[in-house]
Amino acid sequence: MSVVQRKAMLKAEGFFPHKKNPVGTTIIYSRKHPSAQFVRVVVDSGIDSKTGKVVGKVGVKLCFVNRQKSWRAITTQMFTTNTGLVKTIKTQEAAEKFVKTCKHCKAKKFTAKSGNVVCANACWSNWSGKKKSENNTKKKSQKIVAGNPPQKKPKKTVAKKSQKKTQKFVAKILPGDLVTVEEFDRDDKKVIGFEGSVLGIVTQTYGEGTVTVNWTANTSSLQEWQLPWTASYTIPENVSATPGNRLHHRLKVLSRKVEWERQ
Repeated sequence: MSVVQRKAMLKAEGFFPHKKNPVGTTIIYSRKHPSAQFVRVVVDSGIDSKTGKVVGKVGVKLCFVNRQKSWRAITTQMFTTNTGLVKTIKTQEAAEKFVKTCKHCKAKKFTAKSGNVVCANACWSNWSGKKKSENNTKKKSQKIVAGNPPQKKPKKTVAKKSQKKTQKFVAKILPGDLVTVEEFDRDDKKVIGFEGSVLGIVTQTYGEGTVTVNWTANTSSLQEWQLPWTASYTIPENVSATPGNRLHHRLKVLSRKVEWERQ
């Protein structure tokens, strides 16, 4: 099968090419899973982006897009011949229901580099630190020193430092809202508005601040996987807005007045 035929097959199955491959030179394609939220079907086309020639078999796997918009592979990549491509895609899609789900945040689990199967959202990191702190406090309270009872040291008044390390912003986005996308920086200043090139309608809202949007138009340079899908976001405090880390995307409601509010 030629390069043109392979690309045509992927396009017919609803796949879009990525601009970059972070781990190689072959062209990567992806699209949404037909039923699972935040899951994408990812295809390594085996076509070299520099030479335009086929350099290997096609690889298919499923990835979960977590809250930080990082992609976590939740199934083992399957390699196939050209004739078995469509069947392999369907097999991977069906494998989604066998992937374990986090009981805390309902995200999919994946196998980390350590070999442990963990939550794709890393929600365990939010409460593991608290549990460790409580255990250390308990151990200190149980420690007994022989001899004279310990003398109480005079309390020093120390100004408590704020424990808040991130800023959280939320917006009251509802089903039926006409939305677009706006690009902003860490100072919460609008950089670019996509009102004339990206339009969509919110079809459903969920817990955890996530929403489903039916994107009806997109003539911008943004890829489908770059479009926002949450009604909340967080950014670190006291971080300088350098060109490498300052730009983000969020939803903007056009059908009514909705402001992003800091919590």
